[in-house]
Amino acid sequence: MTAKVLVVGATGATGKHVVFQLLKQKHRVRAIVRSKERLINCLDDVQPGSGADLHMVGRLDVTEAPLLDLSQEDLEKVVRGCDAVVSCLGHNLTFKGLFMPPRKLVKDAVKRLHEAIEATNEDSDRPTKLIIMGSDGVANPAGGDDRRSRSERAVLSILRRCIPPHRDNELAGAYISEVQTPAIEWVVRPTDLIDGNSTKYELFDKPQKGLFSGAEHGITTRANVALCMVDMILVDAIWNEWKFKMPVVHYDLGGKVICK
Repeated sequence: MTAKVLVVGATGATGKHVVFQLLKQKHRVRAIVRSKERLINCLDDVQPGSGADLHMVGRLDVTEAPLLDLSQEDLEKVVRGCDAVVSCLGHNLTFKGLFMPPRKLVKDAVKRLHEAIEATNEDSDRPTKLIIMGSDGVANPAGGDDRRSRSERAVLSILRRCIPPHRDNELAGAYISEVQTPAIEWVVRPTDLIDGNSTKYELFDKPQKGLFSGAEHGITTRANVALCMVDMILVDAIWNEWKFKMPVVHYDLGGKVICK
């Protein structure tokens, strides 16, 4: 079965891997980005020459616009008919990206995507999968995570007050955990991110390390996070095990390379 998936944040460090892996597996991808040219260049970053592969990019449908600038009607047109929606949106790690508007980019985008899915999904027996990349620094709003140490709680409190993107991710997680609609929501929390190939990965129901534990206690590649998201879309058994949860993705150091 060929899936149709909308990816937002598609030119980001993780989003480009999601788009590439879906296209490589011959699924159809819609993307909302500011620049189609940049997205094609991002595919070349993942695998040189892929942006010129007409068989691959021919399955890519791009809407060029900032997501929050789209009217709700236009957003619903893009969402309609999609089997899944993946958000890899995040703030740029620049002064402007960290401290200037939109300060609630992730939360506002998730809210608008959720509303668009709810408005366009007319088949209650076939919910749309909504997958949102978060951070293992964001606690599961439903509970279940181990209590952080006092020093970690202090650091997170400072981040919440001083670094808008952290608070934004918390608000997005809280929003999606509270809404109840025929659409299914799910949030993925990667651990420390590095570049590299996708390999076998592991999923945990809560963070497996502290904020200051270091990479040796848990890392994952961006390609692994993308692979996990794609597996969630395509493999019902995995989806049914983890839907409505906030699993954390870890890199299995013994795993063989699955996708370069």
